[in-house]
Amino acid sequence: MSDVRPGRLKVYLGAAPGVGKTYRMLDEGRRRASRGVDVVVGFVECHGRPHTEAMLEGLETVPRLACTHRGGHFEEMDLAAVLARRPQVTIVDECAHTNVPGDGRNPKRWQDIEALLSAGIDVITALNIQHLESLNDVVEKITHVPQHETVPDEVVRRASQIELVDMPPEGLRRRMAHGNIYAPEKIDAALAHYFRPGNLTALRQLALLWVADRVDEALQEYRSQHGIGGVWETRERVVVALTGGPEGDTLVRRAARIADRSSGGDLLAVHVARSDGLAAGVSHASLARQRRLVEDLGGSYHSVVGDDVANALVEFARAENATQLVLGTSRRGRLARFLAGPGTGETVTELSGDIDVHRVTHERAGRGTLLPSRRRTLSTARLIAGPVAGLVLPVLLTALLAQLRGTLSLTSETLLFLLAVVGVACIGGVASAVIASVTASLLLNYWFIPPIGSFTLDDPDALVAPTVFAVVAATVAAVVDRSLRLSRRSARATAEAETMSSLAGSIVRGEATIPALLERTRETFGMESAELADQPPDAAGTTTVPAGPGACLALRGRTLSSSERRVLAAFAAHVGSAVERARLAEAAAEVEPVKAADRLRTALLRAVGHDLRTPLAAGWAAVTSLRSRDVAFSEEDREELLATADESMAKLNRLVENLLDLSRLEAGALTLNLRATSLEEVLPMALVDVPEVEVADVEGIPVVLADPPLLERVIANLVGNAARHTPPGKGVLVTASALAGRVELRVVDRGPGLAADGRDRLFEPFQRLGDTDNTTGLGLGLALARGLTEAMNGTLSPEDTPGGGLTMVVSLPFAAQPVSAGPAEHSAGGT
Repeated sequence: MSDVRPGRLKVYLGAAPGVGKTYRMLDEGRRRASRGVDVVVGFVECHGRPHTEAMLEGLETVPRLACTHRGGHFEEMDLAAVLARRPQVTIVDECAHTNVPGDGRNPKRWQDIEALLSAGIDVITALNIQHLESLNDVVEKITHVPQHETVPDEVVRRASQIELVDMPPEGLRRRMAHGNIYAPEKIDAALAHYFRPGNLTALRQLALLWVADRVDEALQEYRSQHGIGGVWETRERVVVALTGGPEGDTLVRRAARIADRSSGGDLLAVHVARSDGLAAGVSHASLARQRRLVEDLGGSYHSVVGDDVANALVEFARAENATQLVLGTSRRGRLARFLAGPGTGETVTELSGDIDVHRVTHERAGRGTLLPSRRRTLSTARLIAGPVAGLVLPVLLTALLAQLRGTLSLTSETLLFLLAVVGVACIGGVASAVIASVTASLLLNYWFIPPIGSFTLDDPDALVAPTVFAVVAATVAAVVDRSLRLSRRSARATAEAETMSSLAGSIVRGEATIPALLERTRETFGMESAELADQPPDAAGTTTVPAGPGACLALRGRTLSSSERRVLAAFAAHVGSAVERARLAEAAAEVEPVKAADRLRTALLRAVGHDLRTPLAAGWAAVTSLRSRDVAFSEEDREELLATADESMAKLNRLVENLLDLSRLEAGALTLNLRATSLEEVLPMALVDVPEVEVADVEGIPVVLADPPLLERVIANLVGNAARHTPPGKGVLVTASALAGRVELRVVDRGPGLAADGRDRLFEPFQRLGDTDNTTGLGLGLALARGLTEAMNGTLSPEDTPGGGLTMVVSLPFAAQPVSAGPAEHSAGGT
């Protein structure tokens, strides 16, 4: 089998059911078969659609494999038969389908497809965008419908062809309304829920973007394999370079306008950071603001490290297949550009090749780079001590060496004076070093260079000494000045980073409420107060910064420096985000009850439309027949019709009582009569309508504090629900036990059980999660049972039945425990 060429996979991808994936698959199969290709249908599900079924004509179909699982009969693709048939091409529908377990079958159909591909058989398959594993949670958030059948993205990406089957939402809804997708009784519910225009539009966009990304990947792979470094202008990709300067906002907006001129253009912002982290003039608060602006405009932000900014920019642009590069004109003045040579903009233009470079003017162009002020490098004390030391230290050294005259050579004396000059340079910088060098050279010339006691100006050595002193002093002072400047900048950057790290940590720890952020801001900057205001307050000693639309952050206290204001801007951005989140949360909280009520109303109408109508129609038909004068019924027929009418009315009465009880529970208006109640008292009446129920271990169980009629309703609903899930031939088990002051009543079924992720919705009203029979009942049984149990100060919870099935556990307190009776304040449905 190792010599067999793997088969090729073609995937028809759709945004939603009904777009025509299966039809397109079969159409391609017919076309290939007409060209002499051996094509068979491994598995196709037509869902009763006549146009799709017609496409099967003329195609060989492999008979399906009959399977039995837990009493049910199913049909699956016969993988062994397809492999034995060994066609050239196999059509396999519903790639994400979960196979019925048993007989060594693969868990998933996509695994069957991989087996066919490994055997050298080409496969044509189909799936919807919601079945992709990476988009599963996104689709659930959009549609509120969980998808349990998924396919790993990697399986689909390995396909040799991915073809998108696209259809506008309006066309798909028309197809649904015409009955071309679902059965007539399901159309209204589908159009009102999953097939809403907003859902379909979002799913369509997801499908289009996912396929577009795969096309981009294929293009990049092709360019890489063929060593293509030039730009292919398949789509406009605009890169804007950000330095953290004040011109960044202008550049981002200009680049966004360039990208918007072409449909589907991409905007990418990039900041080149020095590898040593010491780039001058970078405002991290401005970068953060510009990053948010880029993301608000639909672009993406990137950061790369490189000491050669021009090369780093061009390499990034080429790697991203960029077509245009946007730069700001230099902030350096003419003199600086003349002395330092070409800047980043000129170099990028030379290196860009076939990438268009835009040089955008701005208000800071030619006005300097806003470097830190040199006069602030040294403290005031050192600025005073430096010149004083430059005058005093050489004089003191001269007095000392005069006492040691004859002990040291002239070279040693000169080195000591040089050491003094270096020391002064370290203290006071360049100006102090010049003073010290002039003073030291004059004293050395007068007191230590022969003839002693006079200045010697014609000797070359006498001129070299002050020159060397001056050069050394200036060099040392420049190094010290740069070191101090970088040290201060590094310390400031470290402090800012630590401050922002602390703020980020507080947000991660859940302290990102607006009062907490305001208090942290006040503490960080040592201010008297920090508050949010709609407008900047007109008060002395107040510093204000914008904190989002219609809000500003106002701090009262000392005057902040420019570097502190930069950090404050970042704090204000976080506060603004917190304000926006609070507004959104408030809006969501207002909308959620409306959404919940709408969901409940929709579910109620859907359930009532069928489940109340069924017994009503049966009873009505029976009564109408009895009143008919055209037919003479025998006594036996009359009794049967009366029994039907009685049974229908009783069923209708139970459904209405459930609805009313649930309504009372949610309104907190259900009156309870709690008293000591034994299980033997309520079980007979609760089990009267359910056959094959085994009761065990209820003798000797302590009495519980409960409302007998309500407890009877709870048990009856649970037993009825268990009976619907229990396979024929197996009964429902009811057992009880006492532990820690509570009685636990268990209702055990041997049905298929329930996955853990479905238990949160188990007690929601108007749904029948996992029911084998979805044609009866309002789906209120478990919701009402939990509500009534909680109203009686009990709990109702599900647990797995050993050996398969589900067990519902009712826990109630002993009657000895005092519990007040009154209106129930619990709501049903586990809410």
